This record gives sequence, C-alpha cells and structure tokens, in this order.
Amino acid sequence: MNETKIALVTGASRPQGLGFAVARELAVRGHHVVLAGRDLDRTRALAARLAADGLTADAVRLDVTVAADVVACAEFVRATAGRLDVLVNNAAAMPDFTTLSLLDADTTEARVAYDVDVLGAWALVRACLPLLRAAPAARIVNVSSAAAAQIAAGTDLGGGVRAPGYALAKYALNALTASLAGELRGTGILVNAVDPGSVATHPERGDDADDRSPAEAAIGVVWAATLPAGGPTGGFFLDGRPAPEVARPSQ
Repeated sequence: MNETKIALVTGASRPQGLGFAVARELAVRGHHVVLAGRDLDRTRALAARLAADGLTADAVRLDVTVAADVVACAEFVRATAGRLDVLVNNAAAMPDFTTLSLLDADTTEARVAYDVDVLGAWALVRACLPLLRAAPAARIVNVSSAAAAQIAAGTDLGGGVRAPGYALAKYALNALTASLAGELRGTGILVNAVDPGSVATHPERGDDADDRSPAEAAIGVVWAATLPAGGPTGGFFLDGRPAPEVARPSQ
C-alpha cells in the first residue's frame, strides 16, 4: 500500500449517496479508499461491495460531531497507512430543508448544520493534518453547495433564504476552505470546496428526477481531489470551474 494513494471520504454509508460515488471513483482511479460513516455496518457493506469489484477499501465509524470518533478515525488511517493523500469532507446535515426564510429559522437546526458541515470538517482536518503532511501532495476537498450563494448574494437576494442554517453553514465552509488554504500555502497541500450540483441521492422522496446522478456529481469532487501540483487552492468550484458567485481562487 506504500505506493497507493490513500483517500478518506466522510458521509459514505449510503449506497445512493455522493460519498460512496466519490469513494468508488477514487478507487477506480487507483486509490485505497477509507469509507467513513455513522453506521459502521452499512459502511462496511459498501466497502465490501467495492472489494467485490476488485477495488481496495476499508470502513471506519465516524460521527464528525463526536470528538472521540474524529480522533479514532485519524488513528485508524495512521495505523492502516501512515499518511493521507486525500481527505473528502462530504458528511453534511440539512435539518431545515423545508424552511424558506432566515426569519423563520430554527436556531437549533442551524446549530446541527454548523456542527456537521463546518465544525466537523474543521475538526477532522486538524486531526488528520499530520497524516496529510506525511503525504507528498495531499488534497482536501470540502463538499459545499450552491445554497451558499444565497448568503453571498447579501442585499441583492430576492425573497427568503431556503434552508437558512444549511446555507449559512455552507457559506462558512467556503470561508473555512479559503482560510485553511492560506494557512497551508507552501506545504503542497491544496484545499478547495466543490459544489456537486443538485444530486439525486434520495430517490425515495421522488423529487430529484431531473438531478444529476451521484456518479456524475462525483466527477467534480474527484477533480479537486486529484489536482496536479500547482493547481488552484482556496477556491469554490463547480464542474472544475470557479463557481459564479466566487472570485477566481488564488494560485
């Protein structure tokens, strides 16, 4: 495994989810993937599915809001591989999906979104930093959302903010991405956020027939996870291009 790149993908316990699609695509490209999810049995089953296809994968339990889980996840990767080439922070919470205004927001739901989408990603980066530094050219990808554009629009926004806690959390995740990129400049570690687009990950709801498949959406995430040396850092991307509401990232 010394020559094989190691990738950790969070939020990877659902067969229809983006996390599993990203893990599969990275595995197809030769990475050993570590699938992390709150339900270890389901996560192990997905790792076994990849193994049955001739790919290499492990599974680890991870609730990014639980400090002990974060530490144990990093320790699992250290014991397994000793380094981490790719960290994909895909785990997310959108508890206020049906809320249509900041003024109607439930701050308890907003706190849940922040705990998972922002603080969880931040904590995992910090826990995995020695492993990322041990890799020759590590990549960190924070899976964000176009929902952040509602907050970026500010006074130009017409109407209310849908899923306001989630939107604010993703906006903060983009800011965290830029700040981490700045602090890691010169280390060879590139940090970027990616909007995967609207993804059909919940077929049981019956409202995503026109959305991208997880496999299609995974391509943009994997693009950021496999950037060459000298690639962009600190940016927010959709399909390999800067998202419209965000300035071109620093080089």
